[in-house]
Amino acid sequence: MDMRTRIASALKEAMKNKEAERLSTLRLINAAIKDMDIARRGDDEERGIDDADVLKILDRMVKQRKESARVYDEGGRLDLAERERAEIAVIEEFLPKRMAEAEVEAAVDRAITQTGASGIRDMGKVMGALKQKYAGRMDFGVVGPMVKDRLA
Repeated sequence: MDMRTRIASALKEAMKNKEAERLSTLRLINAAIKDMDIARRGDDEERGIDDADVLKILDRMVKQRKESARVYDEGGRLDLAERERAEIAVIEEFLPKRMAEAEVEAAVDRAITQTGASGIRDMGKVMGALKQKYAGRMDFGVVGPMVKDRLA
């Protein structure tokens, strides 16, 4: 089952069960997907978005909400921070399971070997390979410095 179908069925289920907060988050996900669809219409490729694109959207949404929750915590708005965390939980249901730290390190080492990276100038190649293969499964904010350290 593709990502769009999973999200649509979860949306219908949330409507049936009258889960207002979950429904709201699922609608936000759908809106983000449709926005990207509309943005792609003008491209020459004439293709819709695929599951990899949906994973990128979901990953971005999680990052945004984590940042918002941090800001709300710092501002003493714990109610809003909890709401952001609840949205994160709903979004993460559709993301693949995150890799353990040892798995991430092994993946970084493999990507460096496979791309033939020899210095910091090759960081973009390594990150590109990792993003293509492990989208949604690793936190690239953590992986970037790890790759940089290994290439330095």
